[in-house]
Amino acid sequence: MQSHSDSYKAAGVDITAGYRAVELMKRHIARTAVPGVYSDIGGFGGLFALDLSDTPHPVLVAGTDGVGTKLKIAFRMDRHDTVGIDCVAMCVNDVVCCGAKPLYFLDYIACGKNVPERIADIVAGVAEGCVQAGCALTGGETAEMPGFYPENEYDLAGFCTGVVDRDRILRQETMQAGDVVIALPSSGVHSNGFSLVRRVFDVEHADLTVPQEALGGASLGETLLTPTKIYVKPVLALLEKVQVRGISHITGGGFYENIPRSIPDGLCAEIDRKSLRILPIFDLIASVGNIPERDMFNTFNMGVGMSIVVPAEEADTALEILREQGEDAYVMGRIVKADEKIRIV
Repeated sequence: MQSHSDSYKAAGVDITAGYRAVELMKRHIARTAVPGVYSDIGGFGGLFALDLSDTPHPVLVAGTDGVGTKLKIAFRMDRHDTVGIDCVAMCVNDVVCCGAKPLYFLDYIACGKNVPERIADIVAGVAEGCVQAGCALTGGETAEMPGFYPENEYDLAGFCTGVVDRDRILRQETMQAGDVVIALPSSGVHSNGFSLVRRVFDVEHADLTVPQEALGGASLGETLLTPTKIYVKPVLALLEKVQVRGISHITGGGFYENIPRSIPDGLCAEIDRKSLRILPIFDLIASVGNIPERDMFNTFNMGVGMSIVVPAEEADTALEILREQGEDAYVMGRIVKADEKIRIV
């Protein structure tokens, strides 16, 4: 590569570091190759050839998101190989809620200083997330922005495109009273509510490496950095065999904001509080922060990363399929007639 600029480097942007980062990330990106990938990284766009032989009426579904202030935990722990999974998860888990299969993903990393090894670690996480979701990492962008970000900090966002046949898009109007609400357990806090988490634990000053008895001996830092679970493959397997009537990805806003997004007017998801398997980290957040339970359920996933509504007569089959896919799924409620769209009883 002949490209270099001493003047740009003096201003804080080392373009040769960017080339080094690309070389380091190539082996990670190669892991994500799936049928349809039509280009290598380095061009002005990622090419993907659509095979629509099984999709007579294709509809593209797009999703974008970031990791948020969970990145502050990664900075404190100086660990950067997991947040990429979060970035992918936040996008692909949304896309699959429509019934769509994610096809490809692109990331955007903006940093104060391009440290090639750190950028490669971030992309390694993105690639792992793509592998878990069965989609390709077809490109991305790394922007070195001195004076805008501190040297050791960065932001990370992503974009995903999926496809679903028009006749298989999940539609709220199919939902009925008597349907069952299934919970897919979360792996932890996922990637939402971290502004509150950071305040509760004062993470800017706390020692995040100390083992916590309340967390089974794990440290607060490693618990909070646990990557967001990716539900794409289990959900796609379920969609092949069961009539799914609604899916909610439980992200920022918790139960009260996200579950109603898949519930039609006149129906309500009645959640059985006693059935929920709330993770220890949420009990710790609530106790240390003195946070009311209503606020906890309106901020965090509380141990449920995704909710799925199926007909009551297909609930056992759905649970069996999900468990075969490695998900410890369980029934957490039912659909009833009511004006409110969710209540926890």
